[in-house]
Amino acid sequence: MKQLLRNLINKIRGFLSHQLKRYDGKLPYIITVGVAFIIVILGINLFIELTDTLTTDTLATYDQKVTNYVLSFRNSKLTNYFLFMTHLGDVKGYLIVLALAVLISAFIYKRWKHIAQVAFVLALASISNIILKRAIDRARPGIEHLVSVETLSYPSGHAMSAMAFYGFLIYLFYTFTMKKLLKSIAIALCILIILSIGISRIYLGVHFPSDILGGFIAGAIWVFFCILLFNLMALFAKDPRTSPNP
Repeated sequence: MKQLLRNLINKIRGFLSHQLKRYDGKLPYIITVGVAFIIVILGINLFIELTDTLTTDTLATYDQKVTNYVLSFRNSKLTNYFLFMTHLGDVKGYLIVLALAVLISAFIYKRWKHIAQVAFVLALASISNIILKRAIDRARPGIEHLVSVETLSYPSGHAMSAMAFYGFLIYLFYTFTMKKLLKSIAIALCILIILSIGISRIYLGVHFPSDILGGFIAGAIWVFFCILLFNLMALFAKDPRTSPNP
């Protein structure tokens, strides 16, 4: 019986090994596409669930408690920090970061497609945020605003763009071949920027916490959607059946 079981296991192992060898060069892309697809579906469902609760008393209580907690830390130094972070999440801030990325690509990595990819993700997040704001039509919090705002509240454009832009940068840094310490620092910095931009909008009185959460979820959906899209493109590029004949 033991020998029969051992032979069965060896046959299964040999079959899987043979199958995986056929897709050896494509396996990372296939796994990434699969994981990204699942996360996109889960993210969309989560965003819809959150949006459906915007008018509930439970969410209003949560927003009020978190807002009061964040505002309790207001002081001149934190105000200056969060003003800087919120401006970093504005159009000019992204243009400066993109310009730096162009310079780094020109002199170090020379991977222009990554610049185009990051810009594409940011554009998707920005355009869809305008559409979502108008469709959902949620007013801003009725508290003191430390910065001027003109658009609607949900989802937060700053939070959504920060998650899309810096979230995709995290993915790129993860895929880059570079020193582990430098990679860890770059990823940690991106995470800090995302969180700081999101919190800054609550601290400055221009967003509910649920606006930030909705923006983060929507931005993450675009990150994983683009990971899915770009890896599918790379997968098809590696498939000889889809390549043009020489």
